[in-house]
Amino acid sequence: QVQLVESGGGLAQPGGSLRLSCAASGFTFNNYAMSWARQAPGKGLEWVSAISSDVRNTYYADSMKGRFTISRDNAKNTMYLQKDNLKPEDTAQYYCAKNLTNSYASGKDSWGKGTLVTVSA
Repeated sequence: QVQLVESGGGLAQPGGSLRLSCAASGFTFNNYAMSWARQAPGKGLEWVSAISSDVRNTYYADSMKGRFTISRDNAKNTMYLQKDNLKPEDTAQYYCAKNLTNSYASGKDSWGKGTLVTVSA
């Protein structure tokens, strides 16, 4: 049974940083790409970033480029999202997802329950 558990959310000030983690279990982690998505209050789901199974390829939404860094530790079955220079518009519930294949561009078939990030002075 696939389990994805996000952590690391909380309150941050504008310009601050947070590091989200996604602990995975129930599948062979290093065989699959992984992704982050977010949903701001009153808005739809937005793709944030994705990383291939071998770490060679990454994707970032335009608004996150240069501020967010996705990474993974296949030995620890964990994916990360380092978020720097946070803005109030980054306030959202952040979800990790398991991709269908080793490609970061593939669809997603499992989701975590999310972790809330609030950016406010």
